[in-house]
Amino acid sequence: MASQGGIDWAFAELIGIGSLLLDGVPVRLAGQDSRRGTFVQRHAVLIDKETAEEWTPLLYLSDEQARFWVYDSLLSEFAAMGFEYGYSVERPDALVMWEAQFGDFANGGQSVIDEFVASGEQKWGQRSGVVLLLPHGYEGQGPDHSSGRIERFLSLSAQNNMTVAMPSVPSNYFHLLRWQALNGQHKPLIVFTPKSMLRLKAATSGVEEFTTGTFRPVIGDSSVDPAGVRKVLLCSGKIAYDLEAARSRLGRTDTAIIRVERLYPLPAEELTAALAAYPAEASLHWVQEEPLNQGAWPFMALHLPRHLGGRMLYPIARPESSAPAGGSHARHEREQAALIDQALGS
Repeated sequence: MASQGGIDWAFAELIGIGSLLLDGVPVRLAGQDSRRGTFVQRHAVLIDKETAEEWTPLLYLSDEQARFWVYDSLLSEFAAMGFEYGYSVERPDALVMWEAQFGDFANGGQSVIDEFVASGEQKWGQRSGVVLLLPHGYEGQGPDHSSGRIERFLSLSAQNNMTVAMPSVPSNYFHLLRWQALNGQHKPLIVFTPKSMLRLKAATSGVEEFTTGTFRPVIGDSSVDPAGVRKVLLCSGKIAYDLEAARSRLGRTDTAIIRVERLYPLPAEELTAALAAYPAEASLHWVQEEPLNQGAWPFMALHLPRHLGGRMLYPIARPESSAPAGGSHARHEREQAALIDQALGS
């Protein structure tokens, strides 16, 4: 990957951390299965199968590098997240990350999120740069292994109190981590990270995407002729790849797919610029895997229309639900197929 490209999510993350260590930024990562990664993707610590001796490659990049800590924490979101928040307050020079085993599990630390992460600066002037990594995505694993509850974090977002992002490209995640460590504003960062997308061949990046560029809040669509577009789909995360695969299969050259990589602060200027390339009469849709009352749609419905110059924005999502997802994998597949079908209008 390092020489030929095709860099996946986990490797992008490790080289992001490594580049910060070489820049003198200490990095700390803790979570319930963070050393290997919940989905056996990270391999930050290697263990000899015969001697049980451990090797952490990122500790041995250079003699002048900063320190790297990575821990498997106890099964307590409240205690572990609270500790990492406090650590980030006391070590503003470090990139401090707490990772949920599944994004859903952040609800075990919801009081820490409500009382400290979202509002600590407003209430007490207490600044934190803590990063919450929340695996998110609808793969039919049920209501406790699907949603990091995007809607909760967006409902807590105001006064530029934190950054909420769902990047879909490994290189964009790399640049996001570096931006968080180096931008100087020292505010929390919430990242909805992938699950199945960790091994999706389409979700890889070339080497040049890491050596140039910066974090992109919005990624436009260069695969279709803008003049022929009749429908524009706005989305975030994994569903972009599902939509692109279906569009290719159906041969729909009249549909553009725009990825919104940062949900808050709302990238209004970047979205306006991306939409300007398409005819004014093209219909606009927000497409998401989550139910209509969850995910990013409630936030987008409230804040995005004022930047659309009077154009209507229509949602495409699962029906409203009291649970984040259904419990049947077969039902999930039917719902997902119907969602994609509605979005592409086949």
